[in-house]
Amino acid sequence: MTTTSGSQAHRGAGMLSGLLAGAAGVLVGEGLARLLALPGPVVAVGNRVVDLTPRPVKEWAVSTLGAADKPVLLGGVLAVVLVALVLLGRVGTDRPRGALLGMTALSGLAVAAMALDRARAAGPGALVLASAATVLVSVGGFALLLALLRAGIGTRTGRGRTVDRRRFLLAASSIAAVGAAGGATRGLTGRAADPTLLTLPPPVGPVAPVPAGVSFDVPGLTPHLTSNADFYRVDTALQVPRVPVPDYVLRITGLVDRPLELTYQDLLDRDLVERRVTLTCVSNEVGGDLLGTATWLGIPTRDLLAEAGVRAGADAVRSRSADGFTAGTPLDALTDDRGALVAVGMNGVPLPPEHGFPVRMVTPGLYGYVSATKWLTELEVTRFADFAAYWTERGYAEQAPVKLSSRIDVPGSFARLTAGPTTVAGVAWAQTVGIDRVQVRAGEGGWQDAELGVEDSDETWRAWRWVWDAEPGTHRLEVRATDRAGRVQTPRREPIAPDGSTGWHNVTVTVA
Repeated sequence: MTTTSGSQAHRGAGMLSGLLAGAAGVLVGEGLARLLALPGPVVAVGNRVVDLTPRPVKEWAVSTLGAADKPVLLGGVLAVVLVALVLLGRVGTDRPRGALLGMTALSGLAVAAMALDRARAAGPGALVLASAATVLVSVGGFALLLALLRAGIGTRTGRGRTVDRRRFLLAASSIAAVGAAGGATRGLTGRAADPTLLTLPPPVGPVAPVPAGVSFDVPGLTPHLTSNADFYRVDTALQVPRVPVPDYVLRITGLVDRPLELTYQDLLDRDLVERRVTLTCVSNEVGGDLLGTATWLGIPTRDLLAEAGVRAGADAVRSRSADGFTAGTPLDALTDDRGALVAVGMNGVPLPPEHGFPVRMVTPGLYGYVSATKWLTELEVTRFADFAAYWTERGYAEQAPVKLSSRIDVPGSFARLTAGPTTVAGVAWAQTVGIDRVQVRAGEGGWQDAELGVEDSDETWRAWRWVWDAEPGTHRLEVRATDRAGRVQTPRREPIAPDGSTGWHNVTVTVA
């Protein structure tokens, strides 16, 4: 009985050794990565998973998990790593060399992911430092704990060995302390990258107040303005970049006569203007909620490009993010009258970190993957023929204007209603063109004109409502919109790839 319990304790200590040493290495790597402008080991591995995941799987994750897609992925990576560490610890009690080789390979995988990561902004020296620390703590700590276990320090009881708990626990506690100290360094850059500590200057060109009658008092109808907390977030950043304001520089490069380098303060010192703009994600399914309207504060993009002096022959701007993401935007969309911004504010406050602090792009009328780069670091004037951006490399279209769309907000699908007058309401959008008409029908009945809310601008969505005399039975409600150019929304159902979904949104309701 003593032999069995001693063996179980020995194996348990081995599993703890693998878990402690590996976790400490990860924490030290994550902490140094934050200080040195590198992706941490877990995030780097997660980014590789994102970059290598087939497009249909990504689309499924966005549509099914929504804002939880990134926590789920990171949680999955962590779970796999933790299980691997525990298994290595278990193997190490019997085959220490093999376990150490496994720990070295696991650490090497993390280091390779860090080296290859698109978000790596630091030079090779920083990468070597963070990588060496990760490997040293994880492999070195594991070797130390396994050595204590294998040495059998302590007293014998029967045929088994017991570990000298004092020395083992001292070593384990020291490794845990190193990991905790490494993890604590993650917060050292926090204040320099905290937008809540900043105050934005007032705009030289404030946007007009939201007009009266822009929406309707209908429970469940989407508000005209989307709060920062409710604004959708879809991007490739598993970890929200924390860009310290003192280090921030926006570079305007490429086919320009006068390359620019602008600090955050340089941008704030310019004439800032406001725009209310509805942004839309290409991942938005028919009837989806991956769009929102906010009041943005920033510098007209065309002013910055004019100052840089765009050369003849350019037709695109490649934007780069602090997380390594790239987008390709038609030059015309950034220099025409639609009001594209290099934005620093959102709904009256500095950009929240998850929405691009300190600086992002806002371009009306284009899906975000080609126009709304967050954590913006560079605008490179170029030609579409000379590059492929992140999502175009993965099969999405190079040109991606937002498609004429409409949505039923209320009633919801499968709602149970009472017969009689019933309000059907929602929103429609045709950015840069404007909504002229919205029609609704019940079943195979004729199309009925809905009442439109007052238009804010052609860069924002437009509310609508229709009072339906609901009769008992099961009914399918459908909506379609017509834009100011006379185009009617197509009924043809198309997927989100390669350039946005199409089709009439419908809901099925039961009336009693």
